[in-house]
Amino acid sequence: MKKAIVIGATGGTGAAITEELVSRGISVVAFGRSRAKLEKFAARLGNPANLSLAVGDAFKADDVEGASLGADVMFHCANVPYHEMEDRLLPLGEAVMEAASRLGLKVVVIDGIYPYGKRQMERVTEEHPKQPHTRKGRTRLRFAEMVFDKRWTRARPLIVRLPDYYGPTANEASYLGSTLEAIAAGKTAFFIGNMNVPREYVYLPDAAKMIVEISLRDHAYGQEWNIPGGDVISGHEIVRLAREASGSKKAVLPLGKAGLSLLGLFVPVMKEVVEMLYLTSEPLRLSSQKYERLIGPVPATSFREGIHETISRLK
Repeated sequence: MKKAIVIGATGGTGAAITEELVSRGISVVAFGRSRAKLEKFAARLGNPANLSLAVGDAFKADDVEGASLGADVMFHCANVPYHEMEDRLLPLGEAVMEAASRLGLKVVVIDGIYPYGKRQMERVTEEHPKQPHTRKGRTRLRFAEMVFDKRWTRARPLIVRLPDYYGPTANEASYLGSTLEAIAAGKTAFFIGNMNVPREYVYLPDAAKMIVEISLRDHAYGQEWNIPGGDVISGHEIVRLAREASGSKKAVLPLGKAGLSLLGLFVPVMKEVVEMLYLTSEPLRLSSQKYERLIGPVPATSFREGIHETISRLK
């Protein structure tokens, strides 16, 4: 890989992947809607010489194509809010894939685990049946089918699937992002879902390493890949470690169906989280077998180290 473009470079996964690519000396174009956000992000990285910025609309194939000239790999990290997913996710993906097809690019698409539906394996492999029972799961499945559609004759896509994630670049798009931000700031925080059930989370810098490693393998394209977290942890333990790192003793309040529905009257995205609460009581855990067999060892930062680093950077 000589040059990469990251679509949605200032988002949670986009920022982590951009940072990983830059650290490897790869020439990177960070693409986003806001020049101010892109410049702030570049400054945080120290304005590296191998990072350039491109402002545009990811819903417009011409914008994406113009920014991608000279690249050989495109990382599609842009997303839409939960309450806009049904209407806007596919048009966004189609614009990105159209641009990639015009230029003959490899495309690494970042996605989640919703298309799997309810767990049918102890460790979910890439061959797990895709039987989504939620609206967002069905939308995500249509999105995956669109990515691999044969109309993109010159693009070479792959999809990576992440569980819930956390890290210094995570934001409100992740369940833990706003929780850890509030704890770092010494404020009352909310935790979405059941705090007693251990769940899988991946530390974003670890995920970025795995995603970039996959992107460097020519044989990886045309496939789907799990990005496992390596271990599980309960919400109570996450809060304990975050408080330990921040020194905060403010309350952390769990949000279930009733609380999310009430908040949804004022914040539409919260109402949309309700149908995904099954993942907090019946969590999926991703298998690492394919990655370990074809790529190598899974990097797995301990939760203590990852949460402490996240809180430190957020502060």
